[in-house]
Amino acid sequence: MSSAFIIEVRSRAAGIVVRDGRYFRFHAATHDFNDLDGRGFRSPGAAHKAALRHASALDNRRRRPARGEQRIAS
Repeated sequence: MSSAFIIEVRSRAAGIVVRDGRYFRFHAATHDFNDLDGRGFRSPGAAHKAALRHASALDNRRRRPARGEQRIAS
């Protein structure tokens, strides 16, 4: 069985997970996923779910106007 897996989000590489004892250690492929870098997961599937949640959170932060700014409707 393989001990390394590529984690993709929206058809782009988010990182890889490598077996590290009982866990799979996440290594970020892009700066967007640095918050997950070094974290251990029970399975590649668990790492993928975390990467999906992280990408959604990033999208929400990018869509939200900064404090004190207003969104202008076009």
